[in-house]
Amino acid sequence: MQDNVNYLAPVAEASVSDRSEFIWKCYAHVVGAILAFAAVETYLFQSGIALAITQVMVNNWLLVLGGFMLVSWGATHVAHRLESKPTQYAAFALFIVAQALIFAPMLMIATLNFPGAIESAAGVTLLGSVGLVATAMITRKDFSFLRGMMIWIGMLALVAIVASILFGFELGTWFSVAMIGFAGAAVLYDTSNIMHHYPSDRYVAAAMALFASIALMFWYVLRLFMNRD
Repeated sequence: MQDNVNYLAPVAEASVSDRSEFIWKCYAHVVGAILAFAAVETYLFQSGIALAITQVMVNNWLLVLGGFMLVSWGATHVAHRLESKPTQYAAFALFIVAQALIFAPMLMIATLNFPGAIESAAGVTLLGSVGLVATAMITRKDFSFLRGMMIWIGMLALVAIVASILFGFELGTWFSVAMIGFAGAAVLYDTSNIMHHYPSDRYVAAAMALFASIALMFWYVLRLFMNRD
């Protein structure tokens, strides 16, 4: 999820061809980020790094959860403010690697203990994201009004995570369901922002914001599949 981008002329004011090119570049970068994420995870698993990370973090699961949310928000926030293309790409690459490292423990546990959960979660996330993106593009509605609500929900989620760490209670199935809804709203919001508020030279930052929201949805969909038993 990313703030509205208003300090430069938004792509919505550009010509039809420029808008189409911007949107194409943005979604191409999202697909590229997903493939890069999968490649990094493959390397982490084949090299044994994923197992080592899991052994260290298995007893600090909620810290991983909180770190995931902070990295998601912080990286998109930083990338949005970087003007040069090389620095935007560098931030995007670092973000993908950071996401892969944070995902590694949960993917390792899912692989060892919940056969088929990763594939099922990936399928649900893909279908849900495509549906939400299509909804925003077909309706062409500006969903920027979701921003205030999402900030509050995100803060409440962080408070819940911190409280669970401090007081030792579990964040159960309903927390995952609520966060899937939050991530879905973020995908809708980011897609709307891409169409209405991003300037035409920030397609890398736009892609990064949308990828972060899709990753957030995948995280909690997978968590839900892992907790269903």
